[in-house]
Amino acid sequence: MSGSGRFCAVVPFKGTAQVKQRLAAALSPPQRQALALAMLGDVLQTLSAVGELRGVLVVTTDLEAIALAAQFGAQVSPDHAHEGHTGAVTGAAKRLVAEGTGLMTVPGDIPLVAPDDIRELLAAHAPAAGFTIAPASDDLGSNAVLCTPANAVPLRFGDNSFFPHLAAARQQGIEPRVVRLPRIALDIDTPEDLAQFLATPSPTRARALLDRWGVRAAVQERATA
Repeated sequence: MSGSGRFCAVVPFKGTAQVKQRLAAALSPPQRQALALAMLGDVLQTLSAVGELRGVLVVTTDLEAIALAAQFGAQVSPDHAHEGHTGAVTGAAKRLVAEGTGLMTVPGDIPLVAPDDIRELLAAHAPAAGFTIAPASDDLGSNAVLCTPANAVPLRFGDNSFFPHLAAARQQGIEPRVVRLPRIALDIDTPEDLAQFLATPSPTRARALLDRWGVRAAVQERATA
């Protein structure tokens, strides 16, 4: 790990095959693939700007994602990359425990995330053993999680993980800290998410790509139909 902080940011990326299928009504398969990589680039750019992190680890075997990781100075691990989001993060957590490093994990589809969001999460985390979480906008998903030690709480990601994660932390004797951050809360899974993203001006790769395709009006029309 490269930095001096006590957290490594873990970003699972399963690859571009069959990616973001819930966006199929708004975007073609090649567009969904390109958007997934653009969003990953936005997330990695933000993480690379946070000097308080010890490092960034992308869990993937996708060649384009590996190239992006190198561009932003992130490490790459193929271990458990094909075991879903939960398997990828759990495998990385075991590695971080061995290295004495805390876990921060964020998904690769929150393109609006900014360095100040990451710093706010780091500042909110308990100084010793702790569990901090930033939910998705629907209070179902877990869009950022911090754990010290990295395996302090068993993690299981999915469409309804936020409240189960709170319960899992309490079962380990840890009172979770909840931090609500709008830019982290917006993950792009559906045309409605895409419309909300497009309603928020941003200097992101994802926004530039969507603007270049001219999909804004079409996406917003579908989302409100």
